Amino acid sequence: MDAKSVLSFWFSERVKPLWFNSTIEFDKEVQKSYEDLWQAAAAGELSGWEESAEGALALVIILDQFPLNMYRDQSASFSTEQAARDVAERAMAWGYDQNMSEEQKLFLYMPFMHSEKPEEQDRAVALFESAGMSDAIKWAKHHRDIVHRFGRFPHRNAALGRECTDEERAYLESEAAFHG
Repeated sequence: MDAKSVLSFWFSERVKPLWFNSTIEFDKEVQKSYEDLWQAAAAGELSGWEESAEGALALVIILDQFPLNMYRDQSASFSTEQAARDVAERAMAWGYDQNMSEEQKLFLYMPFMHSEKPEEQDRAVALFESAGMSDAIKWAKHHRDIVHRFGRFPHRNAALGRECTDEERAYLESEAAFHG
């Protein structure tokens, strides 16, 4: 499997509607098709992919998006987020994002939106603002506000074995809660 096939899959018309509205069937499909590739990426075996914009983007998707599908509601779903941010950071330093489409930039920048570090949340907002991506800006600000308020994403607590504070519990039980 190569970067081009990962991007063809992820940006296909069939998969786009599932980006933020996944199904159990799709999660299983991603796991069956890409778990070995994700494990290789997590082990650093695909670092050569970073030599091209296409490869770097595919690697970010593998490290950031695929585990969210493959390991939904499990700690492993967040285990390669930092690696995804590292790849995205290098890709931006090399200017790869300058020639990407809006959809491609969305997924290159998204690992910063998934961070529980306030400064990386601020970075996500700045990246989406600089790209003029209004819908992504809205969601980046939403994620940033949660992390600034709680210092983390409360909806991850159960998967990560963390105790909820009373304030987090009240938030998670509210209609305003974000559940990922």
